[in-house]
Amino acid sequence: MLDMLCLGLNHRSAPVSIREKFSVPRTALAEAGAKLREIPFVDECVLLSTCNRVEVYFWSKQPRESAHLILHYFLGSAADRVDLESHFYLKHGENALRHLCRVVSGLDSMVVGETEIFGQVKDAYRTALEARLTSGRSNRIFQRAFTLGKYVRSNSRITVGPTSVGAASVQMAENILGNLSGAGVLIVGAGDVSRVTAQALKSRGAESIFVANRSFDRALELAQSIGGKAIRFDEWIPFLETIDIVIVSTAAPHYIITPSLIQPIQERRGQRPHFLIDLSVPRNIDPVCADVDGVHVYDIDTMSQLANETRKNREKEIANCELMIDTWIHENRNDLIESLHHRP
Repeated sequence: MLDMLCLGLNHRSAPVSIREKFSVPRTALAEAGAKLREIPFVDECVLLSTCNRVEVYFWSKQPRESAHLILHYFLGSAADRVDLESHFYLKHGENALRHLCRVVSGLDSMVVGETEIFGQVKDAYRTALEARLTSGRSNRIFQRAFTLGKYVRSNSRITVGPTSVGAASVQMAENILGNLSGAGVLIVGAGDVSRVTAQALKSRGAESIFVANRSFDRALELAQSIGGKAIRFDEWIPFLETIDIVIVSTAAPHYIITPSLIQPIQERRGQRPHFLIDLSVPRNIDPVCADVDGVHVYDIDTMSQLANETRKNREKEIANCELMIDTWIHENRNDLIESLHHRP
């Protein structure tokens, strides 16, 4: 009997300080997925890693044993293994399928209805497919889940309002400063999250937007698309003296803004309020920076308060979307789940 399972942790089960320990860079997904596929009893697998979740979708004839080995892969011999393990969840069979459907539909996201997760799951699946970590059963389930995700979004109002962490961060900045038209904004990073954030800034009237990235060409491309200015990665630090809002979203595995960096800059700013928004996982802004006078630090988990407001406003739509998913699972479970139990 072959079971579909999902082992992982997300923004509800673990704070960012825990999630960042297990975050897998996009460039390492194929290699990490291949290592998971080599674990005994793991038949197929897809590894998903975003700022708000790390999940392994896998198929196994020995679910308990394989789940234990995958957990060991993540935790190793960590001294705080027992505490870390408590942040992980394991879903079996129909519950794993329902979870995948809720994820691609944006119902399991911090910002309910967010659009980025759909593309992130598709990228994770494509990576696994190209690395030959999937086969007929997982391919069929993921492809049908994508079709359902599109259906749920197009037949509901779940995407009305902020639909990304980037857009939510811009709304938070506007709540703090009011009109953004006179604010100087620096975006560090030019990936998907930065692109969505930049577009949201432009739509809210921000005019003075600077973009820095290790690849200057990517910074230039993003800056030109929003009427901003690109700066080279080794030149962005001096801009902190005149910038009011800094939004960081890079793949750096360490802090790039620290108290020792921001303290003298803030003194030269005359302690004028400085808002640092960290959308990176692992985090790129040392939270201790908040101890510097006038500096306010917000990380990805700070978005949860705004996300809760969004969820409250979308309660009726959430219920409608859940019903769509339940109906779809009822109609497809025999083909997608039960049939796995009868395969040799």
